Amino acid sequence: MGRFSFPMPPGRAEALGEIHARPFALVGKSRVIFQLAFLTEGGSVVDHAVLAGLARARGVAVPGRDTAHFSMPWGQGTLRWERHTEFSTYFWDAPAPPHFGDGVDTHPFGDQFSPPGSLISGIRLEVRGDSPETQAALESFDPTSLCLSEIKGGQAVIATDFRQDGDGLTRILVIDKGMTDAGRGAVVQRLLDIETYRTLAALGLSLARSLSPEMRRIEDSLTRITQEMKTGARENANSLLADITVLAAELEAGAALSLYRFGASRAYSSIVSERIASLAEVAQPGYETIGAFLEKRLAPAMRTCQSIEERQANLSRKLSRATALLRSWIDVELARQNSAVLSSMNRRVKLQLRMQQTVEGLSVAAISYYIVGLFGYLAKPLDGLGLPIKSGLASALFVPVAIGFTWMVVRSIRKKHDEDDETGE
Repeated sequence: MGRFSFPMPPGRAEALGEIHARPFALVGKSRVIFQLAFLTEGGSVVDHAVLAGLARARGVAVPGRDTAHFSMPWGQGTLRWERHTEFSTYFWDAPAPPHFGDGVDTHPFGDQFSPPGSLISGIRLEVRGDSPETQAALESFDPTSLCLSEIKGGQAVIATDFRQDGDGLTRILVIDKGMTDAGRGAVVQRLLDIETYRTLAALGLSLARSLSPEMRRIEDSLTRITQEMKTGARENANSLLADITVLAAELEAGAALSLYRFGASRAYSSIVSERIASLAEVAQPGYETIGAFLEKRLAPAMRTCQSIEERQANLSRKLSRATALLRSWIDVELARQNSAVLSSMNRRVKLQLRMQQTVEGLSVAAISYYIVGLFGYLAKPLDGLGLPIKSGLASALFVPVAIGFTWMVVRSIRKKHDEDDETGE
């Protein structure tokens, strides 16, 4: 342990090593470089299987599954593999053939190579010295899209037309006028990044174009629904709310699908801009720079993606407002229905109260009748005792007493029930 081996927070070693994670490969004079970038659709397992097969074919130890960088000799050059977030790159360099664009032998991307996923970009980059033959190589590019610029204070000239050759590779020429191996490596890495990341950034454009008709349909449907709401069709609030819910679900599904792709496109576009800025291109008379060429083509694609994102956000807000309005209509209708139900219940309660009062009156009369009857039976023996009052008169005089007594008992019972209802017992 060193003298300053103090406790370190988690992740410090990774943070310190990150700046060395992608070192520039030293590139010598007169080299040809192939780089293929593949989407890792099957995950790192597929990538590792391909890399392991290549390593075994060359008699090299297979790298670990967690490896992010790997290199091994292949023919007269070196094969370098690197894993990124959603893609991986296979880089191979070798001595340049005699003429620009000529074929090369013993490269690793032959018939035995099994791609780990869909091809994102394929690049053939050649570094050559400044010579009349190299100048003639510029004539092989498409003049309508040829980009030619000077970099590194005149130490190099770069040229490309962003067209694919017969092998499906984008050709790039670097005319070396005195760069070091490290300088050539830095230029080569930046050019490879520009081509790879500008392709990845443009993937969002195809998704944006596919979402645009669906967005238009949702916008038209929302316009129709809001027009129906404008006419005051509250009786259709439930069906309109169901329609808006379906539209909102479709919109959110599209937004979820595009969330990662559009975010990645913005990040890749930023990387392209950074790499172009680091080249510090100087335009050559009559030609565009790579930065100017891509600005005219890549920037509109990014604005299209941004436009779709903004439309999704605006539509989401409009759908939320329409949903809130429809829900308020439905809530008002429910409140009105509840009020009607309560009024109906109130009428029923009043009716029940009247019926209860009627029943209570009848009950008092009936009970009093039976009490008076019982009293009459008790009073009949008084007639044989010679009392001055007869049983019939006694029964008649007892009627008010029976009615009063019965009414007080019934009233007491009802009062007791009312008190129990108030206390919740």
